Amino acid sequence: MRPQAPLVETDDVVLHFPVSGGGPLGLSRRFVKALNGVSLTVRPGETVGLVGESGSGKSTLGRALLGLEPITSGHVVFDGTSVSAGKRQDLARLRRETAMVFQDPLNALNPRLTAGEAIAEVLRVHRKVPKDEIAGRVDELLTLVGLGPSLARRKPQALSGGQCQRVGIARALAIEPKLIVADECVAALDVSIQGQIINLFIDLKDRMKLTVVFIAHDLAIVRRLCDRVAVMYLGRIVEEGPTEKVFSSPRHPYTAALIESIPEIDPDIPLPEAPMQGEPPSPMNLPPGCAFHPRCPHARQQCRADPPPELRRRDDHGWACILEPGDLPRPQTADRLHPAPHLQSPQGEHP
Repeated sequence: MRPQAPLVETDDVVLHFPVSGGGPLGLSRRFVKALNGVSLTVRPGETVGLVGESGSGKSTLGRALLGLEPITSGHVVFDGTSVSAGKRQDLARLRRETAMVFQDPLNALNPRLTAGEAIAEVLRVHRKVPKDEIAGRVDELLTLVGLGPSLARRKPQALSGGQCQRVGIARALAIEPKLIVADECVAALDVSIQGQIINLFIDLKDRMKLTVVFIAHDLAIVRRLCDRVAVMYLGRIVEEGPTEKVFSSPRHPYTAALIESIPEIDPDIPLPEAPMQGEPPSPMNLPPGCAFHPRCPHARQQCRADPPPELRRRDDHGWACILEPGDLPRPQTADRLHPAPHLQSPQGEHP
């Protein structure tokens, strides 16, 4: 069978933000190098996780996929159409066929609108159903995300954080999107509610064949939800592949360090030695060579002097490092990294 055509492709995407306070006439302008040559493929129906420390470029990449940030160079292709050129008709199509679920569920909703009005607004603007069918469709969407139609009359202030996020997901689904970008959408929720939202995503992607780019810090959540994972460091993807392959046999020292850094709740298991030293360098002043070399316990002279290595692939598993797969010790936490208890079984949330 011929492999399915990608829904989203990025090719060597660079995105630099100018920093205020530069010299006269812009001669000394400085830039935050948020994305530095990112290439990523997302196929229809799969969930791809983006992970990495704060400032790694995950959210910037998510916004670039949706045309919300103009890129400096490179290409973004959505469903066969280049959207990085900024043509009005291409961006209009992107808006009709993609949606975003935000980190802060309360502030993502208009406080003046009820939950039902927030969803109805999307249906009306995008003309998804006739006017006389909007109310019925709102009830369907609220039911789909595990909320009763009675909540349509409540404003965000009268809803819990988990309920607000479910409304945000219903609003995203109202577009009938081909792609959803979920940006840290459970980070602001209690851990018990996080599991409910993740289980909702699992149910929806199975029932509706959703394509999701899921941005998160929590590796246990990513392992439970995502088919593939891309690990980002200082604006580059340093490792990418099927989730279980990446978690069980990481091939980049940064990925291994992230996995090793996951805390163990069992008090009888000693904490590992610090797997990663220091803080990430400034994205305005990237170090020469591999950007991870100042923190990498396996760094060699060529890591400091040579250009950053390109992502190379073997068995559908890519990594941007000079090390070979057998050079890294297996993380001690690899066997213990299973979904946390609050992620293991779906639970309903009462309205």
